[in-house]
Amino acid sequence: MKPIDRIAGRHVVASVSGGKDSTAMCLHLRELDIPFEPVFMDTGWENAETYRYIREELPNYIGPIRWLRSEVALPPDLEALAQVFEVRMGHYSAMIRWVLKKGMFPSGSRRYCTEELKVRPMGAYVDSLDVDAINTVGIRAEESEARRLMPEWEDAPSASFIDAEVWRPLIAWTLDDVVAIHKRHNIMPNRSYFSGSKRVGCWPCIRSAKAEIRNIADIDPARVAIIRDLEEIVGTRMQARADAKGKTLESLPHWFQIPLKQADGKSPGWPIDKVVEWSRTAHGGRQVELFAAKPHETGCMRWGMCDMPAGEK
Repeated sequence: MKPIDRIAGRHVVASVSGGKDSTAMCLHLRELDIPFEPVFMDTGWENAETYRYIREELPNYIGPIRWLRSEVALPPDLEALAQVFEVRMGHYSAMIRWVLKKGMFPSGSRRYCTEELKVRPMGAYVDSLDVDAINTVGIRAEESEARRLMPEWEDAPSASFIDAEVWRPLIAWTLDDVVAIHKRHNIMPNRSYFSGSKRVGCWPCIRSAKAEIRNIADIDPARVAIIRDLEEIVGTRMQARADAKGKTLESLPHWFQIPLKQADGKSPGWPIDKVVEWSRTAHGGRQVELFAAKPHETGCMRWGMCDMPAGEK
């Protein structure tokens, strides 16, 4: 059955991140003449270029984009703190608000960020539609072993808050396919790729790679400063809760889990400044890379767009 026949008038919701794959997916849907609604889940934690790209550039190629976000109510003291951070960032931040509300950072074992910032708001929106919806996502099998096992079509997972069939139209695509469709439509990808980012999304993700952390520290020290201040606030509040209960706090909370395990096998957090210092070291984490290659030097070559005017990159 062809995709157009399977859709048969159903409402196609296309999840847009501002990254190359979700953009390619939307362009692919246009080529198939499949009507769709682009939806961006605003975590309040993306970088400035991603917001610019989604707001000012991408709609010219895929149509108007609906913005959704998690609305987080806070008690007065936390609301005041959240607004101070939001003034610094220049926009509302559901991520900041959820960190303050929970008094802890997301982690590998408690990844509430994905559920609260993306899945629940998208599920609420899909539920509000008085039509049968399809949740379309730009996932490619070659990106990881886990994604290789994902089918192109899948019923709504029973544990998900999104009650819609999932369609992954790019599951068999290669990076070359993604680059090619951008070229066909004469659209540049998110410029973050050209400044060293390997991925587009949370800035930074709690699971960012070493090179990604170094890149963010190099080009966005303001975001590092925000994480530093968040760590202090969350740590102070967590210590106060432990003291009130007569408990001993074994370690303070931090945005990143330690990348190297201790002798006892545990992986406590590292403060952001120590993580940044580690990110600048060579393989093994023992010495600083004083002359590390700049990630952006290979960015446009990877996309095959180095011949484009510098002003357009």
